[in-house]
Amino acid sequence: MQSSRKWIQGALALVLLATATGALAGTTGTEFQSLYTWLTGLVQGYFGKAAAVAAIGLGALFSLARLNPIAILSGIGFAVFLQYAPTIASGILTATI
Repeated sequence: MQSSRKWIQGALALVLLATATGALAGTTGTEFQSLYTWLTGLVQGYFGKAAAVAAIGLGALFSLARLNPIAILSGIGFAVFLQYAPTIASGILTATI
């Protein structure tokens, strides 16, 4: 039992070492570039602006209804996140050593 577990762990370690080149996926290849461009345009375009305004508006309504400022602050946080998330994700994924 113990030897088979060590064999499986060794095989898993070899597989992980052999497939470690996938860590460079953020800087190479154009397979998903059209999807990335579409999603970035969607989030940072008019849809993203409409979603941000809707989040702030709904947050304001909930804040007034519950007399609690957390909802509008959440809406503002969502709007900021929606605007800057693609830039942050792109910076993280294309960082090279």
